[in-house]
Amino acid sequence: QVQLVESGGGLVQAGGSLRLSCAASGRTFSRDTIGWFRQAPGKEREFVASITWTGLITSYADSVKGRFAISRDLAKSTVYLQMNSLKPEDTAIYYCARRAPGGPFASWGQGTQVTVSS
Repeated sequence: QVQLVESGGGLVQAGGSLRLSCAASGRTFSRDTIGWFRQAPGKEREFVASITWTGLITSYADSVKGRFAISRDLAKSTVYLQMNSLKPEDTAIYYCARRAPGGPFASWGQGTQVTVSS
């Protein structure tokens, strides 16, 4: 069983930066994918970015391309989401989740709040 814990959220002004962390414990596999999602008040949860544990494949939502960067540290079993040029519309609770090959995203973390003020 994999447990994921997010951290790094906070309050930042528009144009600022934050780095979120998703620390994994338990059994992980090199073919897994870790994804970041977010959910703003009154909206559905949406995909933000993902990365395979190998680091060879990354994917981004169009809304964050060029501003966010996902990376992973195998030694620390941690996936990072570097968020630059933040906008008020990036305000949301950010979650990470794990997906085994061919399966859905699961093992959701508790989330971390990101608030971007204008």
